Amino acid sequence: MNKILIFGGSGSLGQAVFKELNPFFDVYSTYYSQIHFKKNKRYFYFNISNEFNDLLKKTNPNLIISSLKGDFDLQITFHEKLIKYCEENKIKLLFISSLNVFDFFTNFPSYENDKTFSNSIYGKVKINIENKILRMKTDNWAILRSAMLFDNESTRLKNLINDIKHSIPIEIFPNLIININSSEILAKQIHYIISRKLNGIFHHGSKDLINHDEFIFSIIKNKNLKQVSYKFVYTTNENRYLALFSNYNLFPKHLQFSYEDVLLEMIDKN
Repeated sequence: MNKILIFGGSGSLGQAVFKELNPFFDVYSTYYSQIHFKKNKRYFYFNISNEFNDLLKKTNPNLIISSLKGDFDLQITFHEKLIKYCEENKIKLLFISSLNVFDFFTNFPSYENDKTFSNSIYGKVKINIENKILRMKTDNWAILRSAMLFDNESTRLKNLINDIKHSIPIEIFPNLIININSSEILAKQIHYIISRKLNGIFHHGSKDLINHDEFIFSIIKNKNLKQVSYKFVYTTNENRYLALFSNYNLFPKHLQFSYEDVLLEMIDKN
Protein backbone atom coordinates (compact mmCIF):
# COMPACT_ATOMS: atom_id res chain seq x y z
CA MET A 1 0.00 0.00 0.00
CA ASN A 2 1.18 3.51 -0.84
CA LYS A 3 2.08 5.64 2.16
CA ILE A 4 1.33 9.23 1.14
CA LEU A 5 2.23 12.58 2.69
CA ILE A 6 0.40 15.70 1.53
CA PHE A 7 2.20 18.99 2.11
CA GLY A 8 -0.48 21.69 2.31
CA GLY A 9 -3.26 19.33 3.26
CA SER A 10 -5.31 21.84 5.27
CA GLY A 11 -6.26 24.01 2.28
CA SER A 12 -9.48 23.37 0.36
CA LEU A 13 -7.66 21.39 -2.32
CA GLY A 14 -5.47 19.52 0.17
CA GLN A 15 -8.52 18.50 2.19
CA ALA A 16 -10.28 17.24 -0.93
CA VAL A 17 -7.22 15.17 -1.88
CA PHE A 18 -6.92 13.77 1.66
CA LYS A 19 -10.63 12.86 1.71
CA GLU A 20 -10.38 11.12 -1.66
CA LEU A 21 -7.21 9.14 -0.94
CA ASN A 22 -7.62 8.29 2.76
CA PRO A 23 -9.99 5.31 2.33
CA PHE A 24 -7.60 3.64 -0.09
CA PHE A 25 -4.07 4.50 1.09
CA ASP A 26 -2.10 5.21 4.25
CA VAL A 27 -2.34 9.02 4.08
CA TYR A 28 -0.81 11.76 6.23
CA SER A 29 -0.99 15.49 5.80
CA THR A 30 0.31 18.82 7.10
CA TYR A 31 -1.35 21.94 8.44
CA TYR A 32 -0.05 25.37 9.41
CA SER A 33 -2.58 27.99 10.53
CA GLN A 34 -5.70 25.84 10.95
CA ILE A 35 -4.93 24.54 14.42
CA HIS A 36 -8.14 22.46 14.69
CA PHE A 37 -6.28 19.84 12.61
CA LYS A 38 -4.09 19.27 15.67
CA LYS A 39 -6.75 16.84 16.93
CA ASN A 40 -6.39 14.70 13.81
CA LYS A 41 -3.59 12.17 14.29
CA ARG A 42 -3.13 12.02 10.52
CA TYR A 43 -2.21 15.72 10.38
CA PHE A 44 1.13 17.20 11.43
CA TYR A 45 2.03 20.83 12.00
CA PHE A 46 4.50 22.13 9.42
CA ASN A 47 6.02 25.56 8.81
CA ILE A 48 7.45 25.99 5.31
CA SER A 49 10.52 27.75 6.74
CA ASN A 50 11.40 24.71 8.89
CA GLU A 51 13.25 21.53 8.00
CA PHE A 52 11.11 18.52 7.09
CA ASN A 53 13.49 15.58 7.64
CA ASP A 54 12.02 14.58 11.00
CA LEU A 55 8.48 14.66 9.57
CA LEU A 56 9.46 12.49 6.62
CA LYS A 57 11.25 10.01 8.87
CA LYS A 58 8.18 9.84 11.10
CA THR A 59 5.69 9.29 8.27
CA ASN A 60 8.09 7.41 5.95
CA PRO A 61 6.11 8.08 2.72
CA ASN A 62 6.87 6.52 -0.63
CA LEU A 63 4.81 9.23 -2.37
CA ILE A 64 4.61 12.96 -1.61
CA ILE A 65 2.01 15.42 -2.91
CA SER A 66 2.96 19.09 -2.73
CA SER A 67 0.07 21.55 -2.55
CA LEU A 68 1.97 23.94 -0.31
CA LYS A 69 1.31 27.68 -0.22
CA GLY A 70 3.28 30.51 1.38
CA ASP A 71 6.11 32.91 0.73
CA PHE A 72 7.32 32.48 -2.86
CA ASP A 73 11.05 32.41 -2.03
CA LEU A 74 10.44 29.89 0.74
CA GLN A 75 8.39 27.75 -1.66
CA ILE A 76 11.32 27.58 -4.07
CA THR A 77 13.82 26.72 -1.31
CA PHE A 78 11.46 24.12 0.16
CA HIS A 79 10.99 22.37 -3.18
CA GLU A 80 14.72 22.38 -3.93
CA LYS A 81 15.28 20.43 -0.71
CA LEU A 82 12.23 18.23 -1.24
CA ILE A 83 13.29 17.26 -4.77
CA LYS A 84 16.74 16.30 -3.51
CA TYR A 85 15.24 14.25 -0.67
CA CYS A 86 12.85 12.45 -3.04
CA GLU A 87 15.69 11.56 -5.39
CA GLU A 88 17.94 10.29 -2.62
CA ASN A 89 15.19 8.21 -1.02
CA LYS A 90 13.37 7.06 -4.17
CA ILE A 91 10.12 8.82 -3.24
CA LYS A 92 7.61 9.71 -5.96
CA LEU A 93 6.76 13.43 -6.10
CA LEU A 94 3.48 14.90 -7.32
CA PHE A 95 3.61 18.68 -7.65
CA ILE A 96 0.34 20.59 -8.02
CA SER A 97 1.04 23.44 -10.41
CA SER A 98 -1.16 25.92 -12.24
CA LEU A 99 -2.27 27.06 -15.67
CA ASN A 100 -0.55 30.35 -14.78
CA VAL A 101 2.70 28.89 -16.08
CA PHE A 102 1.20 29.82 -19.48
CA ASP A 103 -0.34 33.20 -18.63
CA PHE A 104 1.95 35.06 -21.06
CA PHE A 105 0.32 33.24 -23.98
CA THR A 106 -3.15 34.62 -24.71
CA ASN A 107 -4.01 33.58 -28.26
CA PHE A 108 -4.73 29.90 -27.67
CA PRO A 109 -5.14 27.20 -24.99
CA SER A 110 -1.96 25.47 -23.81
CA TYR A 111 -0.98 21.79 -23.98
CA GLU A 112 1.36 19.58 -21.93
CA ASN A 113 4.53 20.03 -23.98
CA ASP A 114 4.07 23.73 -24.78
CA LYS A 115 6.78 26.08 -23.57
CA THR A 116 5.97 27.71 -20.24
CA PHE A 117 6.14 31.50 -20.00
CA SER A 118 4.45 33.73 -17.43
CA ASN A 119 3.90 37.43 -16.78
CA SER A 120 2.84 36.89 -13.17
CA ILE A 121 5.08 36.32 -10.16
CA TYR A 122 2.88 33.38 -9.16
CA GLY A 123 3.30 31.77 -12.58
CA LYS A 124 7.06 32.36 -12.55
CA VAL A 125 7.39 30.62 -9.18
CA LYS A 126 5.48 27.61 -10.49
CA ILE A 127 7.71 27.52 -13.60
CA ASN A 128 10.83 27.70 -11.42
CA ILE A 129 9.70 24.69 -9.39
CA GLU A 130 8.52 22.77 -12.47
CA ASN A 131 11.92 23.23 -14.13
CA LYS A 132 13.69 21.81 -11.08
CA ILE A 133 11.41 18.76 -11.20
CA LEU A 134 12.00 18.33 -14.94
CA ARG A 135 15.73 18.12 -14.20
CA MET A 136 15.31 15.24 -11.75
CA LYS A 137 17.55 12.28 -12.56
CA THR A 138 14.61 9.86 -12.49
CA ASP A 139 11.13 10.10 -13.99
CA ASN A 140 9.49 9.32 -10.65
CA TRP A 141 7.41 12.52 -10.66
CA ALA A 142 4.25 14.11 -11.99
CA ILE A 143 3.49 17.78 -12.62
CA LEU A 144 -0.23 18.47 -12.25
CA ARG A 145 -1.30 21.76 -13.84
CA SER A 146 -4.81 22.75 -12.85
CA ALA A 147 -7.22 25.21 -14.40
CA MET A 148 -9.02 27.70 -12.14
CA LEU A 149 -10.64 25.92 -9.20
CA PHE A 150 -14.29 26.72 -8.49
CA ASP A 151 -16.24 24.83 -5.85
CA ASN A 152 -18.09 25.63 -2.64
CA GLU A 153 -14.90 25.50 -0.58
CA SER A 154 -12.69 27.35 -3.08
CA THR A 155 -11.09 30.65 -2.20
CA ARG A 156 -12.41 32.17 -5.44
CA LEU A 157 -16.04 31.45 -4.61
CA LYS A 158 -15.70 32.50 -0.97
CA ASN A 159 -14.10 35.80 -2.02
CA LEU A 160 -16.84 36.39 -4.58
CA ILE A 161 -19.61 35.85 -2.01
CA ASN A 162 -17.79 38.00 0.55
CA ASP A 163 -17.37 40.84 -1.96
CA ILE A 164 -21.08 40.76 -2.78
CA LYS A 165 -21.93 40.78 0.93
CA HIS A 166 -19.83 43.92 1.40
CA SER A 167 -21.07 45.63 -1.79
CA ILE A 168 -17.68 45.34 -3.49
CA PRO A 169 -17.95 45.16 -7.30
CA ILE A 170 -17.14 41.78 -8.79
CA GLU A 171 -14.32 41.90 -11.33
CA ILE A 172 -15.17 40.15 -14.57
CA PHE A 173 -13.12 39.86 -17.74
CA PRO A 174 -15.45 39.86 -20.78
CA ASN A 175 -12.73 38.97 -23.28
CA LEU A 176 -11.20 36.15 -21.22
CA ILE A 177 -11.90 32.56 -22.32
CA ILE A 178 -11.25 29.92 -19.65
CA ASN A 179 -11.71 26.33 -18.66
CA ILE A 180 -12.14 25.32 -15.03
CA ASN A 181 -11.88 22.55 -12.45
CA SER A 182 -13.01 21.74 -8.93
CA SER A 183 -11.07 20.37 -5.96
CA GLU A 184 -13.18 17.22 -5.86
CA ILE A 185 -12.64 16.41 -9.53
CA LEU A 186 -8.92 17.16 -9.32
CA ALA A 187 -8.64 14.87 -6.28
CA LYS A 188 -10.27 12.01 -8.23
CA GLN A 189 -7.85 12.59 -11.12
CA ILE A 190 -4.91 12.50 -8.70
CA HIS A 191 -6.25 9.21 -7.31
CA TYR A 192 -6.25 7.81 -10.86
CA ILE A 193 -2.64 8.93 -11.47
CA ILE A 194 -1.48 7.29 -8.24
CA SER A 195 -3.41 4.05 -8.79
CA ARG A 196 -2.12 3.69 -12.36
CA LYS A 197 1.43 4.66 -11.34
CA LEU A 198 1.57 7.37 -14.01
CA ASN A 199 4.37 9.89 -14.47
CA GLY A 200 4.81 13.06 -16.51
CA ILE A 201 2.85 16.26 -17.06
CA PHE A 202 -0.93 16.31 -16.67
CA HIS A 203 -3.44 19.04 -17.45
CA HIS A 204 -6.54 19.24 -15.27
CA GLY A 205 -9.31 21.31 -16.78
CA SER A 206 -12.81 21.05 -18.22
CA LYS A 207 -13.03 19.69 -21.76
CA ASP A 208 -14.83 22.82 -22.92
CA LEU A 209 -14.38 26.59 -22.73
CA ILE A 210 -16.49 29.46 -21.47
CA ASN A 211 -16.12 33.23 -21.22
CA HIS A 212 -15.15 34.38 -17.74
CA ASP A 213 -18.09 36.79 -17.49
CA GLU A 214 -20.59 34.14 -18.58
CA PHE A 215 -19.27 31.70 -15.99
CA ILE A 216 -19.42 34.25 -13.16
CA PHE A 217 -22.95 35.26 -14.20
CA SER A 218 -23.96 31.57 -14.09
CA ILE A 219 -22.56 31.15 -10.57
CA ILE A 220 -24.39 34.23 -9.32
CA LYS A 221 -27.65 33.13 -10.94
CA ASN A 222 -27.45 29.53 -9.69
CA LYS A 223 -26.43 30.63 -6.19
CA ASN A 224 -29.32 33.11 -6.21
CA LEU A 225 -27.02 35.94 -5.13
CA LYS A 226 -28.67 39.37 -5.08
CA GLN A 227 -27.67 43.03 -5.37
CA VAL A 228 -24.50 42.35 -7.30
CA SER A 229 -22.43 45.09 -8.92
CA TYR A 230 -19.74 44.45 -11.51
CA LYS A 231 -16.44 45.91 -12.55
CA PHE A 232 -15.73 45.11 -16.19
CA VAL A 233 -12.00 44.73 -16.82
CA TYR A 234 -10.82 44.96 -20.43
CA THR A 235 -7.13 44.08 -20.73
CA THR A 236 -7.37 43.79 -24.51
CA ASN A 237 -9.84 44.37 -27.31
CA GLU A 238 -9.30 40.82 -28.54
CA ASN A 239 -10.32 37.53 -26.98
CA ARG A 240 -7.59 35.99 -24.84
CA TYR A 241 -7.29 32.48 -23.43
CA LEU A 242 -6.34 31.23 -19.98
CA ALA A 243 -7.01 27.55 -20.49
CA LEU A 244 -5.25 24.22 -20.82
CA PHE A 245 -6.00 21.00 -22.65
CA SER A 246 -4.35 17.60 -23.06
CA ASN A 247 -2.79 16.06 -26.15
CA TYR A 248 -1.15 13.04 -24.52
CA ASN A 249 -2.07 12.30 -20.92
CA LEU A 250 -5.82 12.03 -21.35
CA PHE A 251 -8.03 10.90 -18.48
CA PRO A 252 -10.66 8.20 -19.01
CA LYS A 253 -14.16 9.36 -19.89
CA HIS A 254 -15.49 9.09 -16.34
CA LEU A 255 -12.84 11.63 -15.25
CA GLN A 256 -13.46 14.05 -18.12
CA PHE A 257 -15.95 16.81 -17.38
CA SER A 258 -17.51 20.05 -18.59
CA TYR A 259 -17.78 23.45 -16.91
CA GLU A 260 -21.50 22.68 -16.45
CA ASP A 261 -20.52 19.69 -14.28
CA VAL A 262 -18.62 22.06 -11.99
CA LEU A 263 -21.59 24.43 -11.82
CA LEU A 264 -23.93 21.55 -10.98
CA GLU A 265 -21.53 20.36 -8.28
CA MET A 266 -21.76 23.77 -6.59
CA ILE A 267 -25.57 23.81 -6.84
CA ASP A 268 -26.06 20.25 -5.56
CA LYS A 269 -24.05 21.01 -2.42
CA ASN A 270 -25.78 24.28 -1.50
